Amino acid sequence: MRHEDIWRGIDLLALKHGLTASGLSRMAGLDPTAFNKSKRKGAKDGKPRWPSTESLAKALDAVGAGFDEFADLVEGRRSRTVPLIGMAQAGEGGFFDDAGFPVGTGWDEVEFPGLESAESSYALEISGDSMEPVFRAGDRIVVAPHESVRVGDRVVVKTREGEVLAKQLSHRSAKRIELRSFNPDYPPREFDPAELEWIARIVWASQ
Repeated sequence: MRHEDIWRGIDLLALKHGLTASGLSRMAGLDPTAFNKSKRKGAKDGKPRWPSTESLAKALDAVGAGFDEFADLVEGRRSRTVPLIGMAQAGEGGFFDDAGFPVGTGWDEVEFPGLESAESSYALEISGDSMEPVFRAGDRIVVAPHESVRVGDRVVVKTREGEVLAKQLSHRSAKRIELRSFNPDYPPREFDPAELEWIARIVWASQ
């Protein structure tokens, strides 16, 4: 692994978990600038600077990843293309089956390096500001409808009225599902489970 490969792997690790390099540093309990591009070469001599094994281990632990996964990201062994549509377009009919799997035509395509999910994954382009600063308008997220969803996950849901939302699942029971936005200007949304057509986990973000 070359110097640039290691840093690319760190960038991809952050993106995979919906973070910036600074966000990954903070989550790992490091100085927020530890993984910034300005720290990758000496300020005076321009010589390559490497992340320490300790800082890398903390970053992997913070997002629950192993070194094998990091190596895959560095070497780009699992890059692939997934179908892509915009969030507003996703609310229209004909793009998903009843379980939330992509169907039909009209999709574009986008490549996501390091993606491990199955062929049923797809990408949505974020619109609106309800998930700022985690997701901003124009960011692209990969959704995996085949994966299990747990409280705390970032998810996409489609209501039976055709609304498609990217939120965080904050509560789930037989009688109530609560979704929250990261932007405090937007109050939580509550639904009876019967009001939702499907719910799927966000597994990647490209910003």
